[in-house]
Amino acid sequence: MSSIFDFSDFYAALKSDGLEKWLLPFRSALESFAARPDGNLAMWVDALDHLPDVPVCASAVNVPAVSAFTAEALDTGLKACLEDALLRLRPWRKGPFNICDILIDAEWRSDLKWARVEPHISSLSGRKVLDVGCGNGYYLFRMAGAGAASVIGIDPSTLFLAQFKAMQKFVRQPGVFFLPVGFEDLPPEMETFDTVFSMGVFYHRRSPFDFLRSLKMLLKKGGELVIETMVIEGDHLQVLVPPGRYARMNNVWFIPSAMAMIHWLTKAGFVDARVVDICQTTVEEQRATRWMPGESFECCISPDNPRQTIEGLPLPIRAVFVATRP
Repeated sequence: MSSIFDFSDFYAALKSDGLEKWLLPFRSALESFAARPDGNLAMWVDALDHLPDVPVCASAVNVPAVSAFTAEALDTGLKACLEDALLRLRPWRKGPFNICDILIDAEWRSDLKWARVEPHISSLSGRKVLDVGCGNGYYLFRMAGAGAASVIGIDPSTLFLAQFKAMQKFVRQPGVFFLPVGFEDLPPEMETFDTVFSMGVFYHRRSPFDFLRSLKMLLKKGGELVIETMVIEGDHLQVLVPPGRYARMNNVWFIPSAMAMIHWLTKAGFVDARVVDICQTTVEEQRATRWMPGESFECCISPDNPRQTIEGLPLPIRAVFVATRP
Protein backbone atom coordinates (compact mmCIF):
# COMPACT_ATOMS: atom_id res chain seq x y z
CA MET A 1 0.00 0.00 0.00
CA SER A 2 1.34 3.44 -0.94
CA SER A 3 2.63 5.63 1.90
CA ILE A 4 -0.02 8.14 0.84
CA PHE A 5 -2.37 5.88 2.82
CA ASP A 6 -0.20 5.78 5.94
CA PHE A 7 -2.39 6.99 8.82
CA SER A 8 -0.28 5.66 11.67
CA ASP A 9 0.07 9.13 13.20
CA PHE A 10 -3.72 9.44 13.33
CA TYR A 11 -4.12 6.02 14.95
CA ALA A 12 -1.51 6.95 17.55
CA ALA A 13 -3.37 10.20 18.27
CA LEU A 14 -6.62 8.31 18.82
CA LYS A 15 -4.93 6.13 21.40
CA SER A 16 -3.25 9.02 23.19
CA ASP A 17 -6.60 10.85 23.37
CA GLY A 18 -8.30 7.82 24.90
CA LEU A 19 -10.42 7.22 21.81
CA GLU A 20 -9.34 3.64 21.07
CA LYS A 21 -12.96 2.56 20.58
CA TRP A 22 -13.04 4.48 17.31
CA LEU A 23 -9.82 2.91 16.01
CA LEU A 24 -11.41 -0.10 14.31
CA PRO A 25 -14.18 1.75 12.42
CA PHE A 26 -11.75 4.42 11.22
CA ARG A 27 -9.18 1.84 10.16
CA SER A 28 -11.86 -0.12 8.29
CA ALA A 29 -13.10 2.98 6.45
CA LEU A 30 -9.58 4.11 5.53
CA GLU A 31 -8.54 0.68 4.29
CA SER A 32 -11.73 0.48 2.25
CA PHE A 33 -10.96 3.83 0.61
CA ALA A 34 -7.38 2.81 -0.12
CA ALA A 35 -8.60 -0.35 -1.86
CA ARG A 36 -10.83 1.52 -4.31
CA PRO A 37 -9.51 1.80 -7.86
CA ASP A 38 -8.35 5.30 -8.78
CA GLY A 39 -6.87 5.90 -12.19
CA ASN A 40 -5.10 9.06 -10.99
CA LEU A 41 -3.49 7.55 -7.90
CA ALA A 42 -0.16 6.74 -9.56
CA MET A 43 0.04 10.29 -10.93
CA TRP A 44 -0.60 11.89 -7.52
CA VAL A 45 1.86 9.56 -5.77
CA ASP A 46 4.52 10.27 -8.39
CA ALA A 47 4.06 14.01 -7.85
CA LEU A 48 4.50 13.52 -4.10
CA ASP A 49 7.59 11.41 -4.67
CA HIS A 50 9.10 14.20 -6.76
CA LEU A 51 8.68 16.83 -4.06
CA PRO A 52 12.27 17.69 -3.14
CA ASP A 53 13.52 17.82 0.41
CA VAL A 54 14.14 21.46 1.29
CA PRO A 55 15.53 22.93 4.51
CA VAL A 56 12.33 24.36 6.00
CA CYS A 57 13.15 26.34 9.14
CA ALA A 58 9.72 27.71 10.08
CA SER A 59 6.06 27.68 9.17
CA ALA A 60 3.03 29.90 9.74
CA VAL A 61 -0.58 28.71 9.83
CA ASN A 62 -2.36 31.69 11.41
CA VAL A 63 -1.85 33.85 8.33
CA PRO A 64 -3.87 34.20 5.08
CA ALA A 65 -1.39 32.11 3.06
CA VAL A 66 -0.43 29.01 5.04
CA SER A 67 3.34 29.12 4.71
CA ALA A 68 6.64 27.28 5.05
CA PHE A 69 9.93 29.15 5.02
CA THR A 70 13.61 28.48 4.44
CA ALA A 71 16.41 30.52 5.99
CA GLU A 72 17.77 31.30 2.54
CA ALA A 73 16.15 31.42 -0.88
CA LEU A 74 16.16 28.14 -2.76
CA ASP A 75 18.48 27.90 -5.72
CA THR A 76 16.78 28.20 -9.08
CA GLY A 77 16.90 24.51 -9.97
CA LEU A 78 15.55 23.28 -6.63
CA LYS A 79 12.75 25.85 -6.64
CA ALA A 80 11.77 24.88 -10.19
CA CYS A 81 11.66 21.20 -9.19
CA LEU A 82 9.43 22.01 -6.21
CA GLU A 83 7.09 24.18 -8.26
CA ASP A 84 6.78 21.55 -10.98
CA ALA A 85 5.83 18.84 -8.48
CA LEU A 86 3.21 21.10 -6.85
CA LEU A 87 1.75 22.05 -10.23
CA ARG A 88 1.31 18.36 -10.99
CA LEU A 89 -1.18 18.23 -8.12
CA ARG A 90 -3.58 20.62 -9.88
CA PRO A 91 -6.35 21.64 -9.63
CA TRP A 92 -5.89 23.46 -6.33
CA ARG A 93 -9.38 24.47 -5.17
CA LYS A 94 -8.59 25.94 -1.74
CA GLY A 95 -5.75 28.14 -0.60
CA PRO A 96 -3.62 30.19 -0.67
CA PHE A 97 -0.43 28.45 0.39
CA ASN A 98 3.09 29.84 0.22
CA ILE A 99 5.72 27.12 0.13
CA CYS A 100 9.27 28.44 0.07
CA ASP A 101 8.22 31.58 -1.86
CA ILE A 102 6.04 29.61 -4.29
CA LEU A 103 2.53 31.03 -4.00
CA ILE A 104 -0.19 28.47 -4.64
CA ASP A 105 -2.95 30.85 -5.74
CA ALA A 106 -5.90 28.46 -5.54
CA GLU A 107 -9.32 28.90 -7.15
CA TRP A 108 -10.90 29.96 -3.84
CA ARG A 109 -9.45 32.75 -1.71
CA SER A 110 -10.29 30.64 1.32
CA ASP A 111 -8.62 33.16 3.61
CA LEU A 112 -11.49 35.55 2.91
CA LYS A 113 -14.05 33.02 4.11
CA TRP A 114 -11.99 32.22 7.21
CA ALA A 115 -11.80 35.96 7.99
CA ARG A 116 -15.61 36.05 7.94
CA VAL A 117 -15.97 32.93 10.09
CA GLU A 118 -13.31 33.20 12.80
CA PRO A 119 -14.52 36.34 14.61
CA HIS A 120 -17.93 34.79 15.31
CA ILE A 121 -17.08 31.38 16.71
CA SER A 122 -16.04 30.23 20.16
CA SER A 123 -12.30 30.19 20.73
CA LEU A 124 -10.72 27.04 19.32
CA SER A 125 -8.00 27.07 21.94
CA GLY A 126 -7.53 23.56 23.31
CA ARG A 127 -10.51 22.17 21.40
CA LYS A 128 -10.98 18.93 19.48
CA VAL A 129 -12.23 19.97 16.05
CA LEU A 130 -13.78 18.13 13.09
CA ASP A 131 -14.13 19.63 9.60
CA VAL A 132 -16.66 17.79 7.42
CA GLY A 133 -15.83 18.22 3.73
CA CYS A 134 -12.44 19.81 4.38
CA GLY A 135 -11.16 19.95 0.80
CA ASN A 136 -7.37 19.90 0.72
CA GLY A 137 -7.04 20.91 4.35
CA TYR A 138 -6.47 24.66 4.10
CA TYR A 139 -8.94 25.31 6.91
CA LEU A 140 -7.44 22.53 9.03
CA PHE A 141 -4.21 24.49 9.20
CA ARG A 142 -6.06 27.71 10.00
CA MET A 143 -7.99 25.95 12.80
CA ALA A 144 -4.72 24.68 14.24
CA GLY A 145 -3.36 28.20 13.99
CA ALA A 146 -6.34 29.38 16.03
CA GLY A 147 -5.24 27.11 18.86
CA ALA A 148 -7.13 23.84 18.36
CA ALA A 149 -5.59 20.92 20.25
CA SER A 150 -6.41 18.48 17.46
CA VAL A 151 -8.06 18.88 14.07
CA ILE A 152 -9.51 16.12 11.90
CA GLY A 153 -10.74 16.78 8.38
CA ILE A 154 -12.67 14.34 6.22
CA ASP A 155 -13.16 14.37 2.45
CA PRO A 156 -13.22 11.26 0.22
CA SER A 157 -10.75 12.52 -2.37
CA THR A 158 -7.35 11.11 -3.30
CA LEU A 159 -6.31 14.42 -4.85
CA PHE A 160 -7.17 16.38 -1.70
CA LEU A 161 -5.27 13.80 0.37
CA ALA A 162 -2.24 14.21 -1.90
CA GLN A 163 -2.40 18.01 -1.65
CA PHE A 164 -2.67 17.82 2.14
CA LYS A 165 0.29 15.43 2.31
CA ALA A 166 2.30 17.81 0.15
CA MET A 167 1.52 20.77 2.40
CA GLN A 168 2.16 18.82 5.59
CA LYS A 169 5.59 17.77 4.25
CA PHE A 170 6.65 21.41 4.52
CA VAL A 171 4.30 23.01 7.08
CA ARG A 172 4.73 20.12 9.55
CA GLN A 173 1.80 21.03 11.77
CA PRO A 174 1.25 18.53 14.62
CA GLY A 175 -2.23 17.41 15.60
CA VAL A 176 -3.71 17.97 12.13
CA PHE A 177 -5.10 14.95 10.26
CA PHE A 178 -6.76 14.48 6.87
CA LEU A 179 -8.86 11.34 6.41
CA PRO A 180 -10.15 10.45 2.92
CA VAL A 181 -13.49 9.12 4.13
CA GLY A 182 -17.06 10.19 3.56
CA PHE A 183 -19.44 11.54 6.17
CA GLU A 184 -21.31 8.23 6.22
CA ASP A 185 -18.08 6.45 7.15
CA LEU A 186 -17.79 8.24 10.49
CA PRO A 187 -18.76 6.21 13.55
CA PRO A 188 -22.31 7.32 14.43
CA GLU A 189 -22.98 9.45 17.50
CA MET A 190 -19.35 9.93 18.44
CA GLU A 191 -20.17 12.84 20.80
CA THR A 192 -16.45 13.62 20.79
CA PHE A 193 -15.80 17.06 19.29
CA ASP A 194 -15.93 20.50 20.84
CA THR A 195 -16.44 22.17 17.45
CA VAL A 196 -17.68 20.73 14.17
CA PHE A 197 -17.33 22.69 10.94
CA SER A 198 -19.25 22.02 7.74
CA MET A 199 -18.46 24.56 5.04
CA GLY A 200 -19.71 24.24 1.48
CA VAL A 201 -21.34 20.84 2.05
CA PHE A 202 -24.92 21.34 3.21
CA TYR A 203 -26.47 22.03 -0.20
CA HIS A 204 -24.97 18.78 -1.53
CA ARG A 205 -26.89 16.66 1.01
CA ARG A 206 -30.14 15.03 -0.10
CA SER A 207 -31.55 14.81 3.41
CA PRO A 208 -30.77 18.06 5.26
CA PHE A 209 -32.39 17.14 8.58
CA ASP A 210 -30.65 13.78 8.79
CA PHE A 211 -27.39 15.58 8.05
CA LEU A 212 -27.96 18.20 10.75
CA ARG A 213 -28.90 15.60 13.33
CA SER A 214 -25.79 13.54 12.52
CA LEU A 215 -23.62 16.64 12.87
CA LYS A 216 -25.21 17.31 16.27
CA MET A 217 -24.41 13.79 17.49
CA LEU A 218 -20.72 14.24 16.62
CA LEU A 219 -20.55 17.07 19.15
CA LYS A 220 -20.12 16.89 22.88
CA LYS A 221 -22.96 18.43 24.85
CA GLY A 222 -22.39 22.16 24.71
CA GLY A 223 -20.32 21.79 21.55
CA GLU A 224 -20.58 24.23 18.68
CA LEU A 225 -21.58 23.70 15.06
CA VAL A 226 -20.26 26.11 12.44
CA ILE A 227 -21.99 25.66 9.12
CA GLU A 228 -21.40 27.72 5.98
CA THR A 229 -23.71 27.24 3.03
CA MET A 230 -25.52 28.92 0.16
CA VAL A 231 -28.77 30.72 0.95
CA ILE A 232 -31.43 32.67 -0.92
CA GLU A 233 -33.29 35.80 0.03
CA GLY A 234 -36.67 35.40 1.71
CA ASP A 235 -38.49 34.53 4.91
CA HIS A 236 -38.46 31.30 6.93
CA LEU A 237 -40.66 29.57 4.33
CA GLN A 238 -38.39 30.19 1.34
CA VAL A 239 -36.33 27.29 -0.03
CA LEU A 240 -34.86 26.87 -3.52
CA VAL A 241 -34.80 23.35 -4.96
CA PRO A 242 -33.02 23.71 -8.32
CA PRO A 243 -34.84 21.72 -11.04
CA GLY A 244 -31.52 20.79 -12.66
CA ARG A 245 -28.04 22.24 -12.38
CA TYR A 246 -27.29 25.22 -10.19
CA ALA A 247 -24.29 27.40 -11.09
CA ARG A 248 -23.18 24.47 -13.28
CA MET A 249 -23.30 22.06 -10.31
CA ASN A 250 -25.52 19.00 -10.74
CA ASN A 251 -25.64 17.95 -7.08
CA VAL A 252 -27.31 20.90 -5.37
CA TRP A 253 -30.48 19.85 -3.56
CA PHE A 254 -31.69 22.46 -1.07
CA ILE A 255 -30.85 26.16 -0.72
CA PRO A 256 -32.88 27.66 2.15
CA SER A 257 -33.19 31.30 3.12
CA ALA A 258 -31.13 32.35 6.14
CA MET A 259 -34.28 32.47 8.26
CA ALA A 260 -35.32 29.02 7.08
CA MET A 261 -31.86 27.65 7.92
CA ILE A 262 -32.13 28.95 11.48
CA HIS A 263 -35.53 27.28 11.73
CA TRP A 264 -34.07 24.00 10.40
CA LEU A 265 -31.19 24.09 12.89
CA THR A 266 -33.63 24.64 15.74
CA LYS A 267 -35.90 21.85 14.53
CA ALA A 268 -32.85 19.54 14.34
CA GLY A 269 -32.27 20.10 18.07
CA PHE A 270 -29.72 22.90 18.21
CA VAL A 271 -30.06 25.96 20.42
CA ASP A 272 -28.89 29.55 20.00
CA ALA A 273 -28.85 29.13 16.21
CA ARG A 274 -27.90 32.36 14.48
CA VAL A 275 -26.55 33.71 11.21
CA VAL A 276 -23.31 35.61 11.73
CA ASP A 277 -22.34 36.57 8.19
CA ILE A 278 -23.95 36.85 4.76
CA CYS A 279 -22.11 37.80 1.58
CA GLN A 280 -22.38 37.49 -2.19
CA THR A 281 -19.92 35.20 -3.97
CA THR A 282 -17.72 37.23 -6.32
CA VAL A 283 -15.14 36.60 -9.03
CA GLU A 284 -12.53 38.09 -6.70
CA GLU A 285 -13.05 35.25 -4.22
CA GLN A 286 -13.53 32.37 -6.69
CA ARG A 287 -11.74 32.45 -10.03
CA ALA A 288 -9.54 30.50 -12.41
CA THR A 289 -5.79 30.76 -11.82
CA ARG A 290 -2.62 29.11 -13.01
CA TRP A 291 -3.11 26.62 -10.17
CA MET A 292 -6.74 25.93 -11.13
CA PRO A 293 -7.04 26.44 -14.88
CA GLY A 294 -10.36 26.03 -16.60
CA GLU A 295 -13.87 27.19 -15.81
CA SER A 296 -14.64 28.91 -12.51
CA PHE A 297 -17.29 31.20 -11.05
CA GLU A 298 -17.30 33.69 -13.92
CA CYS A 299 -18.58 30.90 -16.18
CA CYS A 300 -21.56 30.37 -13.85
CA ILE A 301 -22.93 33.91 -14.30
CA SER A 302 -25.62 34.60 -16.90
CA PRO A 303 -24.27 36.75 -19.75
CA ASP A 304 -27.70 38.42 -19.92
CA ASN A 305 -28.17 39.17 -16.22
CA PRO A 306 -25.18 39.51 -13.85
CA ARG A 307 -27.49 38.85 -10.87
CA GLN A 308 -28.41 35.37 -12.10
CA THR A 309 -26.66 32.06 -12.67
CA ILE A 310 -26.24 30.63 -16.15
CA GLU A 311 -29.46 28.67 -15.48
CA GLY A 312 -31.43 31.85 -14.73
CA LEU A 313 -31.53 31.33 -10.95
CA PRO A 314 -30.42 33.79 -8.23
CA LEU A 315 -26.64 34.07 -7.84
CA PRO A 316 -25.14 32.31 -4.81
CA ILE A 317 -25.26 34.11 -1.50
CA ARG A 318 -23.17 32.46 1.20
CA ALA A 319 -24.01 32.57 4.89
CA VAL A 320 -22.31 31.40 8.08
CA PHE A 321 -24.40 29.92 10.91
CA VAL A 322 -23.38 29.06 14.45
CA ALA A 323 -25.42 26.82 16.75
CA THR A 324 -24.95 24.84 19.97
CA ARG A 325 -25.77 21.30 20.95
CA PRO A 326 -27.70 21.52 24.24
